[in-house]
Amino acid sequence: MKRLLFFVPEDRFFLSHFLARGRAAQAAGFDVVVLGRQSDQAEAIRAEGMRFVPLPLRRDRLNPVREFFRVFLQVLKVYRRERPDVVHHVAIRPILHGSLAARLLRMRNVINAPVGMGYVFSSDQLKARVLRPIVRTLLRLLLHPPGAMVVFENPDDLRANAQLGTVRADECVLIRGAGVDVASFRPHPAGSALPVVTLAARMLRDKGVEEFAQAARELKRRGVQAIFRLAGDVDPTNPTSLTAAQLQAWHDEGTVDWLGHCTDMPAVWGESDIACLPSYREGLPKALLEALACGLPVVATDVPGCRETVEPGANGFLVPARDSAALADALQALIVSPELRERFGRRSRDKAVAEFADEVVVAATLTLYDEAVRTGHADHHGSVR
Repeated sequence: MKRLLFFVPEDRFFLSHFLARGRAAQAAGFDVVVLGRQSDQAEAIRAEGMRFVPLPLRRDRLNPVREFFRVFLQVLKVYRRERPDVVHHVAIRPILHGSLAARLLRMRNVINAPVGMGYVFSSDQLKARVLRPIVRTLLRLLLHPPGAMVVFENPDDLRANAQLGTVRADECVLIRGAGVDVASFRPHPAGSALPVVTLAARMLRDKGVEEFAQAARELKRRGVQAIFRLAGDVDPTNPTSLTAAQLQAWHDEGTVDWLGHCTDMPAVWGESDIACLPSYREGLPKALLEALACGLPVVATDVPGCRETVEPGANGFLVPARDSAALADALQALIVSPELRERFGRRSRDKAVAEFADEVVVAATLTLYDEAVRTGHADHHGSVR
């Protein structure tokens, strides 16, 4: 049986972004293995008939060089043992660790997917600025080796990497996002007397959570009546994470309703009237794809990834990143106009079905797997025993 190994940041990410593709690969005859950090969702992956291999990925180590080689040696051991026919690396750290291991083991069936560009490229923190040239150099060496395929979620990231010299643009593939189950995520009647504006994401500064709270305060000051919700948990291992104490303080003062981690996202979006994501940079945000499928208008930032989901004036508005005043203005236009929300929402649903449905993304991804096996590079087995 052919073996496909997904190397992802963590188990939750695989379930939310790659489960449909894992199931489709199984149906196509692949034995599916998932490698990544274990949180509390590994058993859900195993229940699907896939094997999950835990990897202790940490982002808060004091010595990033030592941490890199510690993780790399474990990845090398897993690759030697599993001998996958195809490896699919998702996000920057799996790409760096996995591509180096694959190169040493002469594995050529590599698919690298830099979904977004991560903390290092989106943050202005000192640590990110120091790491940026190092990561950029590693990407030049490892992102697009001979025989590998690179998948981008948006054309902005593809162009940026081509300009950096990390990829050969004419050999890259564009698959727009993780897909969305348009049968599970579908329009619902409004559930509240007041419009509900929802930001669903990890509670990171880079997701624009602070700007969202500032916009909520400004709209309340203007007398604009709405409910502002944050759906997502803190991430203590991410340098840009807000604290639970800060979010609880906003909740207690009435600025926002902080829901914490939410498992039933169809219900969250079903109770919402407007989706908002004022992120600084994305690959192509899964939360906004879900919101589109639920027929919601969208207010997002005019940055890579987010702009893929919005047709300004047709299904939502784009505003500059880090601009809470512009964010408040765009949200107000939708809050005060039920007719505009309804019209934009219809276009969002049509866009989700036509461009981002699971079936579209799964078909494109399975084509890559078939091509990887068909090109005849699966002869690496003898080199990785």
